[in-house]
Amino acid sequence: MLDLASTDATGQAELVRSGEVSPLELVDAAISRIERVDPQLNAVIIRRFEQARAEARSRELPDGPFRGVPFLLKDLHCTTKGDPIHEGMRFLKELGWVARADSYLAAKLRAAGFVFLGRTNTPELGLTVTTEPDAYGPSRNPWNPARSTGGSSGGSAAAVASGMVPAAHASDGGGSIRIPASECGLVGLKPSRGRVSAGPDAGDPGGGLPVQHAVTRTVRDSAAMLDVVSGPMPGDPYTAPLPRRPFHEEVGVDPGQLRVGVLARRPGAVRDLHPDCGSAARDTGDLLASLGHRVSEAHPAALDEAAEVRAKFMVAMSSWTAASLDDWSRITGKTIRETDVEVTTWAMAEIGRACSAPRYLEAREWLNAFARRVAGWWDEGFDLLVTPTIGGLPPRLGELTPDPANPMAVTERILALIPFTPTYNITGQPAISLPLAWSKTGLPIGVQLVAAYGREDVLIRAASQLEHARPWRDRQPPIFADASTGQRS
Repeated sequence: MLDLASTDATGQAELVRSGEVSPLELVDAAISRIERVDPQLNAVIIRRFEQARAEARSRELPDGPFRGVPFLLKDLHCTTKGDPIHEGMRFLKELGWVARADSYLAAKLRAAGFVFLGRTNTPELGLTVTTEPDAYGPSRNPWNPARSTGGSSGGSAAAVASGMVPAAHASDGGGSIRIPASECGLVGLKPSRGRVSAGPDAGDPGGGLPVQHAVTRTVRDSAAMLDVVSGPMPGDPYTAPLPRRPFHEEVGVDPGQLRVGVLARRPGAVRDLHPDCGSAARDTGDLLASLGHRVSEAHPAALDEAAEVRAKFMVAMSSWTAASLDDWSRITGKTIRETDVEVTTWAMAEIGRACSAPRYLEAREWLNAFARRVAGWWDEGFDLLVTPTIGGLPPRLGELTPDPANPMAVTERILALIPFTPTYNITGQPAISLPLAWSKTGLPIGVQLVAAYGREDVLIRAASQLEHARPWRDRQPPIFADASTGQRS
């Protein structure tokens, strides 16, 4: 019996290479799982099943390292020519908008042999930390369907956590890979700035805050996928340092004795964390110490400038929101009006439109200086920082719904939930969320590891060591693809 629902992407690719299964069998099994499980979760909102079957049976399917492995793309970025792309917007959904070209990332994923089955749910423009867009409705967490999947890669996280597919595309402008990974019990690696090209449509999107990669169940999948999607492309304004060797070769490598700092309280100490989240970070520090690392309560002092960070980050995000609506108006030839988008999107865009160019540039320069203050801590001899991924448990669906009379009030609740993730979009450093803890009520709690810029190799070695010491692979949520959707004899 082959339990394909529980087999990671690397394992599924090995089955194809050995001749034990065909690409079409993998794709058909994944489609069956989606059809059976997704009605409970609403993760897959655009389907291209017949195209995927045709690609899987084609002799032209690339013979890459993930040949035949089924894959889902988030409905944001990573465009595929001729396929719908709505970015969580009712405006684009009603237009029936389709992409005009493959992005560089999509082309690399195709060349690796992945077969795209469709697109996953995301909040409008990826702007929030819960996946409940007006356009497609809420995605539900397979650990508890009354809870959020996180955002903005929440649909991808729900699909992977429930066993529909072994891995899925995700992107991260303030935590949107790591937050859903934490809330759904997955591995979520945010690469260094410039590691994965955003081209050809963008060079420095969002001022360098967003990056793209994936959510996976295993560290080895995150590492091997980073090998196939990373690297400079024509016209990129900057690129991360090339790795010393392929990232997948770092899995299982002894990281040596690392110097590790642990931050188990909220930066700036404005309010307390959920106690289970603080305990998860401290327990991970204790585990790293038991593995021979030098661990202490330490963190960059600049992290306690939390209030100013939030203010400057919001200047950047609101300006980007306004520019995004203007871009879509230009691309589609239809002016986006207030009634075309969600209330928080419009409110953010209005704040962005009111921001002068000097104020925006001042915020950018402040954030760049903050990034230097944070990064200097690694130059002092530290290798890793350990924090909770988020400050609380997955919120209940509807808990972060904006009040139309005061739509920006919800922003404070959102930022209170994510005190640890946006920092490393600002600094450009790599960070990974690992499913190392569960709450007393059975909800997953992610722990974040952060390394110096360009040092995904350190992250992967340490993450692999933790995965071996405290394995999570056999943990399955209550909503998970069963034998009838994930096995064959």
